[in-house]
Amino acid sequence: MRGITVPDLEEDFTADPVELFFDLAFVFAFSRLVAHLVHHPDWTGAFQAGLLFLLIWFSWSLFTWSANSISGNGRLVRLVFLVATAVTVPMAASVETAFGAGGLTFAGSGAVIMLMAAVLQLVSFDRQSEYFTSALRLTWPNLIAIAIFVIGGTVDGGARVALWLLTLAIFLGATIAAGSGDWILRSGHFSERHGLILIVALGEVVVAIGISVIGGLGDGGLTQFTRVGLIAAGALAGLLWWSYFDRVQPALEYRAEQYSGSERGRFGRDAYTYAHAPIIAGIIVAAAAAEEALLHPADALHIEFRVMLAAGFALFLGGIGMAIYRAFQIITWERIIGLAAIILLCLLTGDWAAVWVLVAIDLLFLIVLVAENLRVERRRQEASDVDPGEDSEAPSTTSVST
Repeated sequence: MRGITVPDLEEDFTADPVELFFDLAFVFAFSRLVAHLVHHPDWTGAFQAGLLFLLIWFSWSLFTWSANSISGNGRLVRLVFLVATAVTVPMAASVETAFGAGGLTFAGSGAVIMLMAAVLQLVSFDRQSEYFTSALRLTWPNLIAIAIFVIGGTVDGGARVALWLLTLAIFLGATIAAGSGDWILRSGHFSERHGLILIVALGEVVVAIGISVIGGLGDGGLTQFTRVGLIAAGALAGLLWWSYFDRVQPALEYRAEQYSGSERGRFGRDAYTYAHAPIIAGIIVAAAAAEEALLHPADALHIEFRVMLAAGFALFLGGIGMAIYRAFQIITWERIIGLAAIILLCLLTGDWAAVWVLVAIDLLFLIVLVAENLRVERRRQEASDVDPGEDSEAPSTTSVST
């Protein structure tokens, strides 16, 4: 198609700035999900937030797969991204009213983004290619899901929930069926895109927490508890960043490069589209608990927010564990043990001041990452001693046993 550049199948490229701009609108949606959990810290609120997150995630994922097929620095493609970004803003703004008056705004905006992603992908492939056939097979069920999504926004109560759950079921079934086809997966770009959505999610979480805390101070200054809590929250974001970007991101990208054909596409679906959903969800859930802790740092953290902290870490570390196991069939034992310790800490510290719960989790998580790093580096050294010619630039299964 004139104006859309389709690189060679083996050519990789970096993410265009317009893709990061596009992500910012989705992070706005993530921040609204944090607010929803803070205001509705119960099972109903958690279910609603989970349903909305998955619908948002599929919208973002469909667009990311489409952008992976084409070069994002063409003017026409940049224009498509800018239009999609503008459409995403009302979807994000209607998150907290999606089960009420904002349902049609949420669904309508999301549907437009999904349709744009489908069209962008179809026009980027030659109609005689297997890639076009694979994209077409994915698009038809997704069109049905999109229609159900919009219809769900026009009805109320349980009918809306049922239709949106059906939407997710069709999306999931379509991605499973699409695994048998051939897909373009430019591993460097795909890895960078998922890393960007994670890092801006972490950044927006820090901003959202800080604004809520400062807004609640009135004319008073920061208390000692609040200062410690803000540092603990910043340290928590940094530790989450380190636990993904230090080893996991390059390892997954390296593994994707080793696959070819349909197997590479299935790896992208499993290790990125599927496994990264709980990673991002975990950040959102943990952020809601951290925000509540910083709003009342000297008070005991209520059980529902301590459960949120535990669930956030379970989702985050569970998603990373899924991705690493899919890539290398390695079980991340240090993180499993650390997660168990964090869960126990969250459940058994009902009389602790909220700020000390955050500090204790930071220390536990830091110990986990240090222990993991020491073991990995020791095994790398042992492997190097056995085979001095080992390529130090390629992440071996030892170096990525995160």
